[in-house]
Order: sequence, then C-alpha cells, then structure tokens
Amino acid sequence: MKATDLEQRILKQSLLCTVMIAGLGIAVGILSGSLAIIFDGMFSALDAAMCSLSLLVTRLLQQESSRRFQHGFWHIEPLVLVFNGSLLAVLCFYAFINAVKGLLDGGHELEFGWGVFYAVVVAAFCFVMFLRERRVNRVIDSELIGLDIKSWLMSACISSALLLAFSIAWLLERIGQGHLTPYIDPGVLALLTVVLIPMPIGTVIGAVKEVLLITPPDLEHELRDLMQQLTADYGFVKHSHYATRVGRGLFVEVHIVLPEAMEHAGVRQLDQIRDRISRAIGESGPDRWLTVAFTRDPRWL
Repeated sequence: MKATDLEQRILKQSLLCTVMIAGLGIAVGILSGSLAIIFDGMFSALDAAMCSLSLLVTRLLQQESSRRFQHGFWHIEPLVLVFNGSLLAVLCFYAFINAVKGLLDGGHELEFGWGVFYAVVVAAFCFVMFLRERRVNRVIDSELIGLDIKSWLMSACISSALLLAFSIAWLLERIGQGHLTPYIDPGVLALLTVVLIPMPIGTVIGAVKEVLLITPPDLEHELRDLMQQLTADYGFVKHSHYATRVGRGLFVEVHIVLPEAMEHAGVRQLDQIRDRISRAIGESGPDRWLTVAFTRDPRWL
C-alpha cells in the first residue's frame, strides 16, 4: 500500500474514533456534571474537525501541480498545523480560565460513577490508538499523523488524570474529607490545561517556521559541509546554497562558480557533480525540488 493511501486510511479511522470519543465525553460530562470531562469531549470534537481537514490536505498533496499551483500544495500542510495547533491552544487557555473560575466559586459536586467509567474506557482506548498510530508513522513519517498522535496522547493523558482525580475524590469521601471533593474537578482541569498547552504551542512554532521558509539548522549544516567538501575536491571559486522545508516538501538550490580549469567542462562531468549532491542530500522523489546551477561569472550567484 502506498504511503499516502495508508496515511488517508489511518486518518479516516482516527476521525471516526475521535467523533465517538467526543460524543461520549460531552454526554458523560453533562450527566456527571464534570467540566473536565466536557473539556475532554470538546477537545476530541475539535480534534475530529482538524482530522477532517488533515484528511482533505492529504488528498490535495496527491494531486499534481497545476498552472496556478506550479509548486504543488506542500505549503497547505504547515498552514493546517498552525490552524490546528492554535485552536487547541485557545481551547486549553479557555478551559484554564473556566477552571480557575470554578475554584474561586467553590467548585461543584460530581457524579463519580459516570466519571470513573468514562475515564477508564477512554484512557485505554486512547492509549491503544496512540501506540498503533505511532507504530505506523515510524514507516510513513507523516507530520499530519504525527500531530494526530500527539492529540491521542493528550486525550489519553487527560482521561488518565481524570481517573486519578476521581479516585482521589472517592478516597476523600471515604476518609471523611468530602468537603474537598467539589474542588477536584476544576483543580484537575486547571492542571491538565497547564500541562497540555505547550504541546500545541510547540506544533504552531514549528509550522510557522516552515510557513516563513526558515531553513532548519541541520539542513543548513549538512549543505554547508557538503559544499565545503566539493569545493576542496573540484576547486570551486565560489558557491551559494538556499534550502528550506515546507510540509513534506524539500527545496534546495545550489549555485556554483566553476574554476578556470573547468571552463570547458562537459555536461557529463557537471551531471556527475549534480549526482553527488543529490545522493548526499537524499530524499529523492516527487517531494524534493533540487536545482544545481553552474557558471563562470560570480554575478549569477
């Protein structure tokens, strides 16, 4: 099965499962009176919407370039990551404000039976989905599935924390400290949002770097070392390179000023240099754009 087909199948399955978890979370949250469970359900609902958008992007990425989009659709992928991560961060921030307000208002009573049932079922399911998608993504290395993996891990952590919180609340009631239980739900919600918000923010920062065409440091170091080695081997007068990543697309331009001794170098010899650069960069395929230009005039750099 092609990597893109497998990617779409995984995202479709994830979308269906996420919708089910979202519906269950919102329903149980209302029945139990838990803001934390409602937050978990809303988190899953938002994740389902973003998963639908990611699925649309994977289909766009399979299309060939057109007259209007001559460089393909790679730029859409980081834009989706920025949008997705931003919404998740806003949701976490809003939930944190509600949690603080709940603590200041004295908390509220919960129906712990429903809460424990939900936390056990959803935590187990989310961990299974996280492990399954992580195993698949080791092969296809998709950023969109990578973001989905983070979402499943976040959901699993939320549900596990809820299970721990409800267990603590049940224990407090048994030891005669029931007056503290109303603070459990908003307290857990506040803690969860503080712990989780760095994950979508990190995704947004990484995607914004791609949108702004910022060259990854490791790619820059790799190209610089390569060109230094080639200069030592062929005696190039001067060279320059430009590289960036956008989504799954890799764009590399190399411009070389040839020495006088290579002024009459044939196409075959120049192609050998191109092949050497291509092999060193790697990632050969439709997602890589490599341009290697030769000149004797430094003005063309």
